[in-house]
Amino acid sequence: MRFLDFRSDTVTKPSPEMRRAMAEAEVGDDVLERDPTLDRLERRLAELLGKEAALWTPTGCMANGIAMMLHLRRGDRFLAPAQAHVLGSELGTASWLAGGMPEALPWAVGPGRITGDQVRKAAGSSGPYYTLRTTLLCLENTHNFAGGTCLSLRDHRDLTQAAKEKKLAVHLDGARLWHAAAFLGASLQDLAEGADTVSVCLSKGLGAPMGSLLVSTKDKVEEARRIRKMLGGGVRQGGVMAAAGLVALDYLPRIPEDHAKAGELATGLRNLGFQLETPETNILLVPVASVPKATDLLKERGVLVTHVGSALRFITHRDIAADEIKEALSRMATCAEAILAAAEA
Repeated sequence: MRFLDFRSDTVTKPSPEMRRAMAEAEVGDDVLERDPTLDRLERRLAELLGKEAALWTPTGCMANGIAMMLHLRRGDRFLAPAQAHVLGSELGTASWLAGGMPEALPWAVGPGRITGDQVRKAAGSSGPYYTLRTTLLCLENTHNFAGGTCLSLRDHRDLTQAAKEKKLAVHLDGARLWHAAAFLGASLQDLAEGADTVSVCLSKGLGAPMGSLLVSTKDKVEEARRIRKMLGGGVRQGGVMAAAGLVALDYLPRIPEDHAKAGELATGLRNLGFQLETPETNILLVPVASVPKATDLLKERGVLVTHVGSALRFITHRDIAADEIKEALSRMATCAEAILAAAEA
């Protein structure tokens, strides 16, 4: 029995085209003289997002951490939507390395969504030297633990405008910004507008084995390159990974296919009796009473999932074929009654 792996869109394997590109990549020592393929990838991402420059990092956590170190001084407070990745999933990097103190803003207008007025109120006003100083707003689009929800262009502009009014820098964790752009019918450049730094991830939904990029001005990227080296992220022949990233970007037009898979999965689960929201992108949250029991029952049937709080999390991706959604639903039908019965107990 083949396992159907919905745990994350990071479980994808490199495609044959990607492996060929990696094997044939033109490379150089990126620490000494720049790697030509890394340079191509960085230039392409900067252009896609409408920024001056970009920096490849091995992971999204490193890209976000570098951004925090660019924007924060020790003791500065930063704002972020509740359950943002930078708050609970990066092991305190913002506090440990960047010296920032997090402030979670509760969701006010739907899952994962905050308002400009919340930012203005939380930022406060400058006071005496001994008062807390808020200097940064971190946004996340799509919001992972809210179920892949998207910030609309209007909301994004409202939030970045509020930040600028309060003299806050803005960092956008856009690990899955590709999905927001596809759902909203917006350009990546529009969704990055107003952000001082943006991180994007090539291994989430696009199929690259590793790699994120931090995008900003030339000056900030030069400083970020120095910080990356301090963190041990100075790569040598990084073009091998960059070649995979360039191929991964070719998958952008197919992102809506993964959204369609999530939508079909949601419809099928409702037909089996589950109560859940319609997904906006490729992340689906399914509330259950017993996460351990549900996870075990699904695993016995070859369906792998993770969870967010009391909800199972399914993420569709390029390595789950469209016809495998029906197969997954068929397998889940054999244990749906047991999962739902546990919910009633």
